[in-house]
Amino acid sequence: MRKLIAIFCVAVMLAACEDDKPEVLKPVRTVVVYMSAENSLSSFANMDFREIIEGSKLVADEHNLMVWYDRAMSNEKPWLCRIQKGVITDSVSIEDMGISTEDELSSDPKVFEQVLRYVYDNYPANDGYGLVLWGHATGWTLRDSIAYSRGYGIDNGHNNPSSNSGYWLNIPTIRKVLEQMPKQTFIFADCCNFMCLESIYELRNVADYIIGSPAEIPDYGAPYNTVVPTMFEHEGFAKSIIDKYSNAYPSSLPLSAVKTSEMEALAAATRNVLKYIATQPEGYAVKDSTIHYYYDGNGYGPFSPEYSIFFDAGDYIRSRVPEADYLQWNEVLKRAVVYKYFSPSWLTNQAWYRYYSDFTMTEEKYHGVSMFVPQDLDTYYYKTYNRDIKKFQWYYHTFE
Repeated sequence: MRKLIAIFCVAVMLAACEDDKPEVLKPVRTVVVYMSAENSLSSFANMDFREIIEGSKLVADEHNLMVWYDRAMSNEKPWLCRIQKGVITDSVSIEDMGISTEDELSSDPKVFEQVLRYVYDNYPANDGYGLVLWGHATGWTLRDSIAYSRGYGIDNGHNNPSSNSGYWLNIPTIRKVLEQMPKQTFIFADCCNFMCLESIYELRNVADYIIGSPAEIPDYGAPYNTVVPTMFEHEGFAKSIIDKYSNAYPSSLPLSAVKTSEMEALAAATRNVLKYIATQPEGYAVKDSTIHYYYDGNGYGPFSPEYSIFFDAGDYIRSRVPEADYLQWNEVLKRAVVYKYFSPSWLTNQAWYRYYSDFTMTEEKYHGVSMFVPQDLDTYYYKTYNRDIKKFQWYYHTFE
């Protein structure tokens, strides 16, 4: 009898211990797709929104997939929603978020900040945060550098909704806003020319990974029906995002992923090789098209130094320093560029045969990131480039 009582007591104690075990929380990730489409991309927004809904069907219930949706519709105000298993479960108006700016511009820093703050306050995560920048982009350039260009997310309000002549967010402003938010696990830039060292370095302390393209991207953007589930992977999401994206545009879109914790080391290594380049007779100058570049704004023909501002970082350095120095620098770069997808060309609104016919892209010369190189050119464009680049931290940690 005593033995049975003892067994019963042990069983009760074990059951009590089980009840005392802390509850194991499921990993929850919150991802915001920030769709700034009140511009010429508006017609593509609805298609991508439907793809996002489709992709959400493969995302676990506990995660938060949020979409800020702003397109060129004069009778439609931007709004925020949560999408779960193919259904919009929460819908929030701008008034409900306390946004009272006159034109509700997605490129207004106050709107950008208030949208993100609302999401992170109401949909917290324990497995990280992701931010998708959907829209137009022009790399690191600021508004004064090229007419109507200022980094990311053009929006010109309801008066001329499909125009590209409106307001932009620049990269330092995005950095300042994100510094007030939880650190992003990743920023996925579904926009043109984002993977430049200047922008990545500026954002190095607000995100663990930056994912995107150094070149122009197609107007249709990412295939969200397949990309959305990858954004919620605990590990391997950077590679998965790039693989799914590149599958939709084989041999038509270079992509890369950068681990930002390696950017300080890369800046130091770049500073060392630039010191050598500065001592050479030609200095930093790029006078021909032998170095790969990712954008040329010249409307009158192929390569022109005046218009080329996104040179492949590795191809430039390889062409200007001894091989041993390049190889040493490239080892540091490879620790930062943790994954990349090579493409011999990319989709562009400009005629490839005309604008990019003066070089051949090769996997060996593709390094996944671009870099601006100041030029001694007495032109309006480069005067403003050489001035505006000094507003970026990368410049002071490499060229100065």
